[in-house]
Amino acid sequence: MSSRFLHGANVFANGIRQHYLRYGGEGPVVILVPGITSPAITWGFVAESLSLHHDVYVLDVRGRGLSSTGPDLDYGLDAMADDVIAFAGELELRQPGILGHSMGARIAMRASNRAPGSFSRLALIDPPVSGPGRRPYPSKLPWYTDSIALAEKGMDAEAMKAFCPTWTEEQLQLRAEWLHTCYAPGIVKAFNDFHDIDILPDFATLTVPAMLMVAGRGGVIQAADEEEIKGLNPSLQIARVPDAGHMIPWDDFDGFFLALGDFLSR
Repeated sequence: MSSRFLHGANVFANGIRQHYLRYGGEGPVVILVPGITSPAITWGFVAESLSLHHDVYVLDVRGRGLSSTGPDLDYGLDAMADDVIAFAGELELRQPGILGHSMGARIAMRASNRAPGSFSRLALIDPPVSGPGRRPYPSKLPWYTDSIALAEKGMDAEAMKAFCPTWTEEQLQLRAEWLHTCYAPGIVKAFNDFHDIDILPDFATLTVPAMLMVAGRGGVIQAADEEEIKGLNPSLQIARVPDAGHMIPWDDFDGFFLALGDFLSR
């Protein structure tokens, strides 16, 4: 199948350079916001399929990929949310949908709440619901920092397998190639925010249609969390991918798109 990748580009928005990859070019606009250590290019295989019916913009979140990075930036949740708001505004994207994975889902909710009316709908893929007084996020910080330290020196797919043992060779190669672009202090800040910022109140204040996709084997969102979230936002659509870990499309690509359905096209 021929690629639906159109181009990569940069835009200056919210005071930083934001790099993105565009796929498809037709249909409803969707901004795809990856997770804590996922540069935009690592979501290309998802964007390819998503772009069959959507105009997809995959972001490099600040401190990752080819977007602005370094010690002078704010890597907090609000700053990253404002990036998405400014990105959509600078490119004159009219009420795009957002598909956010993990940290990206937290960013999507915060962006929607900080800029009411700017986005049309949110697909929230397994966001961390840890926070003050809640159980910790299942992954541990050294899993991120140790792999980034190795990637900064140079590592191959075989070395990456120690961190992602179930991934395909192609997935491992791509992560090994791009992980060094993840700015470690920014990753630490985002990881700490998983525990320092309670994201659940953001569910209650969403004013746009939203769906929550839960990884059956991820351990990130449990049954009690689903009940609490549903109580906060009764209109929220919840879909589950039973056989997938937190990196849902890596574990069950077909299950991911089955759970997503036509939500972003409605």
